[in-house]
Amino acid sequence: MSDTWLNKVNWSEDGLVPAIAQDAASGRVLMVAWMDREALRLTAESGVAVYWSRSRKKLWRKGEESGHTQRVQEIRLDCDQDVVLLQVEQQGGIACHTGRESCFFSLLENGEWVETDAILKNPDEIYKK
Repeated sequence: MSDTWLNKVNWSEDGLVPAIAQDAASGRVLMVAWMDREALRLTAESGVAVYWSRSRKKLWRKGEESGHTQRVQEIRLDCDQDVVLLQVEQQGGIACHTGRESCFFSLLENGEWVETDAILKNPDEIYKK
């Protein structure tokens, strides 16, 4: 496959694009991360989500430490070509480093953030060092 499709993406000045990971079955938004050109290319080629870690400044294969990989079913680009949407099958049912299904577990209620999702697995058990 030629890489010319990557030229359609409206990359930010630092060469990144936000990527939304959505559960392909339920439609729930699991997480938002960043991708550079290489991460998006590798994701398309392998069928497994690869992101760019801004904090570590390197490619990050989702689940490389936790085992909670994301099998990519579909890749979409929004109308402005500046956001990528990944429809994924989340392995292990945990996308968040806090041990929850989704990173979006806080709900604003009456001016307070309320944690609505249970921790499915203790992060200390996921990320043994």
